[in-house]
Amino acid sequence: MMQLERTTRAGRDAGRKALVPFFTAGYPSEDAFLDLVRAAADAGCRTVEVGIPFSDPVADGPLIQASSLAALRAGMTLRRALALTARATAATGVGAVVMSYVNPVLRFGVAEFAAAARDAGVVGVILPDVPHEEAAPLREPLAAAGLPLIELVAPTTGRDRVARIAADARGFLYLVALAGVTGAAADPAAHAAELVASARAATDLPCYVGFGVSDAEGARRVVRDADGVIVGSALVRRLQAAPHLKAGVEDVADFLQTLRKALASPAREVRT
Repeated sequence: MMQLERTTRAGRDAGRKALVPFFTAGYPSEDAFLDLVRAAADAGCRTVEVGIPFSDPVADGPLIQASSLAALRAGMTLRRALALTARATAATGVGAVVMSYVNPVLRFGVAEFAAAARDAGVVGVILPDVPHEEAAPLREPLAAAGLPLIELVAPTTGRDRVARIAADARGFLYLVALAGVTGAAADPAAHAAELVASARAATDLPCYVGFGVSDAEGARRVVRDADGVIVGSALVRRLQAAPHLKAGVEDVADFLQTLRKALASPAREVRT
């Protein structure tokens, strides 16, 4: 069993709901990124999702797209992002799940990327623009390095396809709560119960819900059914709205603590 799956299963078996924050590598600056990962560790997060900046991020909404473009303009590359991730994981002990589009990985070389990611403290990889049916040539070299390719299931995914995806899934199953891009303005909890039920019929892997979770109440509602929640655009929104970097990092740190408290008490009303 791979490291990520040991972590996710141990958390579920202990009754602990997972909070996985998403940060764009190098945004709003490299030092601020490191501070954000430290804030996640302080909030009890065992895993963070690290977005690799890309010029055509088709699965990302406007907030994360803007953060990705800002990091690219500052010189961020896949190799540099992995080096930065290595610093973050070494400093905090938090595992990183890297979210990248496939073109940078192919240019890097899949086996070379897998080895470099493993050495950087990466424990899993998400490639949102690779359909499950085309993923085997990527899944195998990643697995050889001990890294699961995290599979995504959307509200529009049929039951038979969910079963096929679940058969190959490792680490956790990423349930996309809303059709469309990240940060969509709708209620992810409205689909969470149905998504989780569909997934649980096909696998005993932990199920994490992402896309559209924007506040503590939404996160609390999602984890009534799911084993964890992934939050991204809501964090980037706070960074973009802050008057300066320090204020943005502090706002995100406070918000992560609020989310953690909400997940620890899912039956109680929690307001931001």
